[in-house]
Amino acid sequence: MTLGRAALFLLIVTAPTLIGAAFLTAPRWLAALAGRLPDRREPRGPQPLGRPIEQLAADLRRLVRLHGQLAGTAHLGTRAQRMWAVEAAIGARAIEAADALGVPHPVPPPDGRLSRDELGALLRALAAAGLVLPAAADTL
Repeated sequence: MTLGRAALFLLIVTAPTLIGAAFLTAPRWLAALAGRLPDRREPRGPQPLGRPIEQLAADLRRLVRLHGQLAGTAHLGTRAQRMWAVEAAIGARAIEAADALGVPHPVPPPDGRLSRDELGALLRALAAAGLVLPAAADTL
């Protein structure tokens, strides 16, 4: 038996084992290779910290309009509860918009609700910074 025939015999005998081992370890090797490649879905560059200012402005306009509509409708008890909820939502969005525009704002208390005076002042400051709000925002 020559050296070439011995190598061929060794290859034929070990081939099934090598193919099986490659088949069983392939997922691990492919996962390691994929881990080294950059993820194309990840955004590159600086990312915004919050929601877009356009969306915040649209939310504020919608909530201010809703506040104006609720002021003249519904039963007193129901109206008070709804007004409280709408004013809390306006305050939350106004603080987000103030952060986005760099407008100074009061630190909200632990319950997260600004007083009407603070809310009105904040909405006026946002309007002065260029945020377009309905005229009803002046009455808050």
